[in-house]
Amino acid sequence: MPARTQTKLPAAGLFPITAEVNAKGRLAIGGCDVADLAGKFGTPVYIYDEATIRHMCREFTGAFKKEYPDSRVSYSSKAFANPALAKVIEEEGLGMDVVTGGELAVAKAAGFPAAHLNFHGNNKGRQELGEALDYGIGRITIDSFHEIGLLNAIAGEKKLRQDVMLRVSPSIDPHTHLLTTTGILDSKFGFSIETGAAEEAVKQAAASEHLNVIGLHFHLGSPLFELEPYTQAVAYVLDFAAKMRRKYRFQLKEFNPGGGMAIGYIREKMPPAIAEYAREIAAAVRAGCDAHGLPEPSLTVEPGRAIVGRAGVAVYTVGGIKDIPGVRTYVSVDGGMGDNIRPALYGSKYTVTHVTKPAARGVKTVTIAGKFCESGDVLARDVKVPAIASGDLLALPASGAYCVPMASNYNMASRPAIVLVNKGKARLIRRRETYADLLATAVM
Repeated sequence: MPARTQTKLPAAGLFPITAEVNAKGRLAIGGCDVADLAGKFGTPVYIYDEATIRHMCREFTGAFKKEYPDSRVSYSSKAFANPALAKVIEEEGLGMDVVTGGELAVAKAAGFPAAHLNFHGNNKGRQELGEALDYGIGRITIDSFHEIGLLNAIAGEKKLRQDVMLRVSPSIDPHTHLLTTTGILDSKFGFSIETGAAEEAVKQAAASEHLNVIGLHFHLGSPLFELEPYTQAVAYVLDFAAKMRRKYRFQLKEFNPGGGMAIGYIREKMPPAIAEYAREIAAAVRAGCDAHGLPEPSLTVEPGRAIVGRAGVAVYTVGGIKDIPGVRTYVSVDGGMGDNIRPALYGSKYTVTHVTKPAARGVKTVTIAGKFCESGDVLARDVKVPAIASGDLLALPASGAYCVPMASNYNMASRPAIVLVNKGKARLIRRRETYADLLATAVM
């Protein structure tokens, strides 16, 4: 008896690594039938594949350790913060970055080791900083002159000396969306090297009794499909570090060029391999240190999107279908900008796959629209899909980063459930919100 031919998933490079067309001809992730998951947990639902998350953690760790042995990978939790995910990140040996007291609370709820946490953010408050110090956080990345004084005062009150990084701005354009570009001069983030603010920050922080300045950090933006901006920025920041060593005896012990590594959302635009990012960054660090006679610092990178983006898939149910002859066909689903604002905010593009016939050829061009009261509530414009009817299920791969964290209750809609799948088992890691949840904070 001949072996059954495996049906290929057309968008395989965008879906989680375990995604397949199962024996029923339907989309499966982590050994779980997606249609069955939608039936059990309702839609919209976000499905995360644990195997893909672990795979990406190991890809990053392996690639950077190979190119630069004294390196660490720290997951940027703003991409998606959840206690269950934090446990996986810890088990894979990664550190984790937080940018608010809320993200810190997620880390604490998961029992994430404080020593492996880094607290970012351009306007951290007194309460947040106090909570971080009380937890024994390993690093705090300072982003303003106000924070230098505030953190020094809080650390003094608690009678401790806190390890800190200084976030600098290298004024490098990473050629990504304006709203996700963070390393240019005209940015709210970081001390500008160009204006002299970064030098003044080194002076002030080094003179602060309760701060121990151990290194420099920068972040160019996200997602970065090009490698050259990393090389340019690393060279510029290491040149700055060398000048600070000559003028103030500043010792660069740790160096952090941020994250921003891209993922594929559509097949026409795929990112470089993780190994390419690692080679480019490691080579740039070594070249900069050699050029200035600097001891090689420990290296930390902060992928967020690249760890969880491909691991997550959003699933929706089709409702109304509006055909405007000669213009456009709108296929409305039961989610939209309330759970994924990226298309409306950034013009982000997504691939759309039919859940129960994922291998079928696209025969009709449609626009996938959300249910929210905005004309801009469109998830995917002018995409080719198989024949679609009301009640069908659609999946959007590469939905694991920033969709859930940026979700809102616009139109008083409840945010979706999140399911983690692995080896044929699915567990709910965040339940769907209820109307009671929406009203819980109202004061009658």
